[in-house]
Formats: sequence, structure tokens, C-alpha cells
Amino acid sequence: MKFLDLAKVYIRSGSGGAGCTSFRREKYIEYGGPDGGDGGAGGDVVAEAVDGLNTLIDFRYQQHFFAKNGQPGMGKQRSGKSGPDIVLRVPVGTEILDEDEETVIADLTEVGQRVTLAIGGNGGFGNLHFKTSVNQAPRRANPGQPGVERTLWLRLKLIADAGLLGLPNAGKSTFLAATSNARPKIADYPFTTLHPNLGVVGVDDAEFVIADIPGLIEGAHEGRGIGDRFLGHVERCSVLLHLVDGTSEDVAGDWQTIIGELEAYGGALAQKPRITALNKIDALDESERADRQASLEAVAGPVMLMSGVTREGVTDVLRAVRAEITQDRARQRAANEEPQPWRP
Repeated sequence: MKFLDLAKVYIRSGSGGAGCTSFRREKYIEYGGPDGGDGGAGGDVVAEAVDGLNTLIDFRYQQHFFAKNGQPGMGKQRSGKSGPDIVLRVPVGTEILDEDEETVIADLTEVGQRVTLAIGGNGGFGNLHFKTSVNQAPRRANPGQPGVERTLWLRLKLIADAGLLGLPNAGKSTFLAATSNARPKIADYPFTTLHPNLGVVGVDDAEFVIADIPGLIEGAHEGRGIGDRFLGHVERCSVLLHLVDGTSEDVAGDWQTIIGELEAYGGALAQKPRITALNKIDALDESERADRQASLEAVAGPVMLMSGVTREGVTDVLRAVRAEITQDRARQRAANEEPQPWRP
């Protein structure tokens, strides 16, 4: 299945059915009168987050979603049938944006969460509604209200507890393959990963989800390389694991490159909790490890050592990531439990 995290859709809710102008005319009935029924309401357009989807590929082949119109009213006080709703089934973590691609209409982060994107038009009143003591034979009925037409963007941000960052070939996919059942493509050339991968990682009887995104290079916020379009998939993460290639000649410069791209991206991504790990230490001797670690700690603070190939230090890194996730969840629970100030 091809990964697609951005899609443009065109939606239109159904128009309401027109009211009916009708009169009761039956043999042997002394008094007739108006009996026109109301029109049916048009169908709504609804988005629903469902389980089992992890891409927006379905919206590449179908971009138009038009709900049915309501049926017009009929005589004998019969109301028209309302149009059925149409439901857009999207993955959990989908943001729905207005046509400007900036205004967030809804953020579906839980399975079963629904939002109405376009409300169907109301059906018109039949002439029965307009009967009064001074107008006993009204010959007017309301038309149905028109539907709502909109152009929207769907943007998927994967739901993960931790996110992997680093330059191309920093060992992110190797780390994900070594710690989970995910099998991302691994090769000795840059930009092996072309779309995000998710893996479920277990450590000390606890599990969490980790996301691997394509590597960043200097100028990614300007569109260089694959760009920073996949950084949105780590915005929801509790912690970022920044892997630095230990075989690089300038580990401090590599670290600064990624931090600069995070700051240019914005959205408080640079302020998220981060764990820095010096990867590929299996290719270094003891003196080289100490030199690279000291050089990196001078700019990045505490640095952990690990090797995704030999799994040296991997468990300690996972425990550190798990601790940050636990702290973030505790902060979120405390924030949700805080009493809200009274407002009139």
C-alpha cells in the first residue's frame, strides 16, 4: 500500500427537498383543505476516525463526496425522505484543514471520533404549515435549503509515542528493525526511507510506538532532499530520539543541522523532550568513542552511546525513552485534572 499523508477532497452536503402544495380533494368529503407535506432534509457529510487505516491512499482515487438531496414533500401530508449521510473514513490522527491549508477544522485523534463537515439543507414546509383561520387555502410552499459545498485538505499525522530524528544514514531504520517487528528498508545509501514507518517497541514489560521518518538534510525547510513534510508525523510524540552517526567526522555539526531544521519548522517541535544518542559505536574504538561523545556533549548535553547492529546500549536508550513517555503522560493527566476556572 502506497503511503499518502496529504489529500484534497471536495464535499457537498445534500439540498433539502421542496415542500408540496397540495389540497385534499375526495368525493363525498365536504371540506378539503391543504395537505402538502414537508420536504426531506439533505444528507450531511461526516468524517470518522476508524481503526485499521494508516494512510490516505483511498482519497487519491476518489476526491468528490456528494451527499444525496432530500426528496420533496407529497400530498396527503406525506413528508419527503431525508437524504442519507455520507461518511469519510479516515485514519486516526487525521487533521482536517480548510482550503487555505492552515485553518484546522478538526483533529481526529481517537477511534470513533466524528465531526460533521457540511450540514445538509433543511426541507421546505408544505402548504399545510401556512393554513390559518384567514388563509384556509394557502398556495405557497417553501423550497428546500441548498447544501454546503467545501474544499478541504486531509493531513495525516501518525500517532506514535516516540519519534526518530537524524540525518540520512544515521541508523534510524536499523534501530527500528532491531527493536521492533517492523521491517523498514535498510541500505548503505541516503534516503533509503521514503515514508514514515511505525514499530511497537517493548522494554521491561512495557510497550510503546516509535515512528521512523525520512532523514533530514540542511535546507530541508526549503524543500531540499525530501524536505520537512514528514516532520508533522513526530509532532504528537512525547519524546524525540535524535540519532547521530558516530562515524561522521563532525558529529556536533550533524546535531546542529537537525536542530536548525526543527527550529525552522516551528510548532514548538524544537522544545519537545529530546534524547541524543551516538549511534554506530561498534565501528569506533574506545578513544574514538570518547572523543566523539565529548564533542557531541559540548553542544547537545548528555549523550548516550549505542549500536543498532550489535544492540550495545540499545536497552538503556529504550528505558530512557520510556521514562520520558511516562513523564509526559503524567503531565497530560495532571493538566486534564486541573479544575477549570469558573466562567459566566
